[in-house]
Amino acid sequence: MKKALIVAPSWIGDTIMAQPLFARLVERHPGLQLDALAPRWVAPVLRRMDEIGDIVDSPFGHGQLALKARWRLARELAARDYDAVWVLPNSLKSALAPFLAGIPQRVGFTGESRYGLINVRHTLDKAALPLMLERFMQLAETPGRPVQRPLAYPRLRSTAENRQKTLAALAIEAPPRIVAFCPGAEYGPAKRWPAAHFAELARTLAGRGYAVWLFGSPKDHAVAEEIATLAPGCCRNLCGATSLDQAVDLLALADFVVCNDSGLMHVAAAVDRPIVALYGSSSPGFTPPLSDRAEILSLQLDCSPCFKRDCPLGHLDCLNRLSPAQVAAACEKWIQP
Repeated sequence: MKKALIVAPSWIGDTIMAQPLFARLVERHPGLQLDALAPRWVAPVLRRMDEIGDIVDSPFGHGQLALKARWRLARELAARDYDAVWVLPNSLKSALAPFLAGIPQRVGFTGESRYGLINVRHTLDKAALPLMLERFMQLAETPGRPVQRPLAYPRLRSTAENRQKTLAALAIEAPPRIVAFCPGAEYGPAKRWPAAHFAELARTLAGRGYAVWLFGSPKDHAVAEEIATLAPGCCRNLCGATSLDQAVDLLALADFVVCNDSGLMHVAAAVDRPIVALYGSSSPGFTPPLSDRAEILSLQLDCSPCFKRDCPLGHLDCLNRLSPAQVAAACEKWIQP
């Protein structure tokens, strides 16, 4: 096999969790050119993976079918002459373009009854493979064979040169001590620790000599402003002010990171930053930060994990009752004396 394609997930965190699969494929097929088909918002993290060559733009939004556009994409993929494709999402539509392109070997889980579309089909055993990382790694094996262990953690590249260029481009001077907060979560409010709690923690950590940098997308700017207002003089709001690859480099500068279960949590883990990860509606048993330097906080209430975007009971106790004092105590492991 000389040339293969990855159909990447549409979520940043999921794509990062797939990086060990890419590394294993390249290891098993020396000289393999491994390209990725990905939405443009995911492409920056793929560019920080040593295993990925070209990135083909996937122009589709979440849930968009767009059959004519998928046919045009299939013609583009056919011209690239791939030997194989690994289709990581389980949806039927994600397998359409590779099938229409006539890529000979199409690997993935059966998913939404994708018989024919996927011709190297894996059956997902959720109990045997509880972690998303494990499920991705299953796709490196012949169907029916177990995952080869041990499993590596995801890694993103951020060199000293990258970081200096990013600081210069944003006209930022790095302070001696930095704690990064990632207060957003693209999936929904039920994964977001309250702004007032973040602000109280910011005031505590500022009192210990830390500059607090807030990271996220433009959608997170308002909540970050709320945090900055409640913790005056403590925070720098970078939500929406950086590109994703710039955020990779700035997170790599942090002494430690406090984050919700989000794409940026996985970025922080992949650049090997110490993490305090806060879980509400989601489960650390499925998508934990893949790092030996992560403290995971979850109250494990009877109603969680519910995996809902909004709290179905209206109280969000799983995060509201996770106090700033509890999170500050978890941060102590990483705080410099």
